[in-house]
Amino acid sequence: MKRILFLCTGNSCRSQMAEHLARKFSECIAVTSAGTDPQDVHPLAVSVMEERGVDMSSAKSKALEPQDLTEVDMVITLCGDAQESCPVLPPGVQRRHWPLNDPARAQGTQEEKMEVFRQVRDQICERVRKMLEELHDFPSGKQSGNC
Repeated sequence: MKRILFLCTGNSCRSQMAEHLARKFSECIAVTSAGTDPQDVHPLAVSVMEERGVDMSSAKSKALEPQDLTEVDMVITLCGDAQESCPVLPPGVQRRHWPLNDPARAQGTQEEKMEVFRQVRDQICERVRKMLEELHDFPSGKQSGNC
């Protein structure tokens, strides 16, 4: 079973969105997420994930706690500067960088902020879908339209 860590600096809503989407589409990978300076999961992240049938209502803030990185197969950073601040990884651990805007910093009306969260959610969904296809673990019948 592949083990994947989604890592985000700042709040952990992007990494948790990725974790929950990966779990929705695959039971054949072990997925976790963390933020290096986590905050409570943003309520708009919970709302936009509910629009896609993913319940994050009980998600809690996750800090990066010490763990044996030799048990991780892939670390995916989801923030602009996380690639530089990610811990040194042992040989063999795949590293991917998905630079995404922080939707928690969105400005404007409630609907404008929701749209930013939707855009980030959809970007994460597409990247998770492609990653699972590359790992040959994308269930048949679940297309990106189901994200």
